[in-house]
Amino acid sequence: MKLKKGDEVKIIRGKDKGKTGKIEKIFSKTKKVVIPGVNLYKRHLKARSQSQPSEIITLTKPIALANVILVCPKCHLPARVGFDMKGNEKIRICRRCQQVI
Repeated sequence: MKLKKGDEVKIIRGKDKGKTGKIEKIFSKTKKVVIPGVNLYKRHLKARSQSQPSEIITLTKPIALANVILVCPKCHLPARVGFDMKGNEKIRICRRCQQVI
């Protein structure tokens, strides 16, 4: 996978287009990521008992991996991720500035 937890990404498609944030969680099987403050939805919860009030909560839903792009920590621009071999180790590089991510 080209993106990892903690990477700074920019949303390129959808209702939150243009927003940036850090990846909080990755679901590799469904190819989705959770970014706090992005893709927020309201959920109405009904009261389960007399003491518990009904309320509206805000949920952060996962967003498709294809709808985000990595923001390079070196050049601070959205860039594609490439791979290179350094000895026997596979490293990620920024395809824009060729620096190690």
